[in-house]
Amino acid sequence: MSRWMQERVAKDFSISLTSLQLEQFDQYYHRIIETNQYLNLTAITDEKEVYIKHFYDSLSIAAYTSFEQIKKLIDVGTGAGFPGIPLKIAFPQLEVLLIDSLQKRVRFLQGVIEELQLSAIDAVHSRAEELAQRDEYREQFDLAVARAVARLNILAEYCLPFVKVQGSFIAQKGAVIDEEIEEASYALHVLGKASLKKCHLTLPGSIGERNLLLMKKRDHSPRRYPRRAGLPHKEPIQAKR
Repeated sequence: MSRWMQERVAKDFSISLTSLQLEQFDQYYHRIIETNQYLNLTAITDEKEVYIKHFYDSLSIAAYTSFEQIKKLIDVGTGAGFPGIPLKIAFPQLEVLLIDSLQKRVRFLQGVIEELQLSAIDAVHSRAEELAQRDEYREQFDLAVARAVARLNILAEYCLPFVKVQGSFIAQKGAVIDEEIEEASYALHVLGKASLKKCHLTLPGSIGERNLLLMKKRDHSPRRYPRRAGLPHKEPIQAKR
């Protein structure tokens, strides 16, 4: 899959991958498959599908944002490292923070970082609700990314407090998204007067449809957000009727 990956991301996203970067993707794939035998990281294990549905899909963000302008990136609820690790491999100059609430997954991510010899990247065991209230993380990132972690009005409360004013939040979502966007409009305003643009993506081979939601943060997030763990899910931000 290396040659396919190299040619396809160059064509679709103008990303030039070196032989070292292609080797890192290969190492990453094998580490996922080995670990998946005892830790549920992904239901997708076929090499072609991993490359398309995880690696290519992660890099699709580059079609809609200039990584020359991005210094610090946070991946919220990263799971097996998507999209944060593929973006770090492709754009090694990035400073990346991966956060996940499961310690076993964080240990896996730390192992990947060490094996691939990646620098300026860390994996932290934490809930977003707690980490975003700490001054060293709050509104410190040029870009926050998240991949199908929760509905958008909930996800925005997790992610936008990490983002600088004039920074961006990109949520990778499935094919059906219009209801979520409408439902989240009030939360996006409250959390930073964020604008939203929807971009549709068809994965190679027509094996999946995606929507990337690009949000630009135009004001500070009120200090009360994110609320304590559990509340964003139980009581999502919504306009009073």
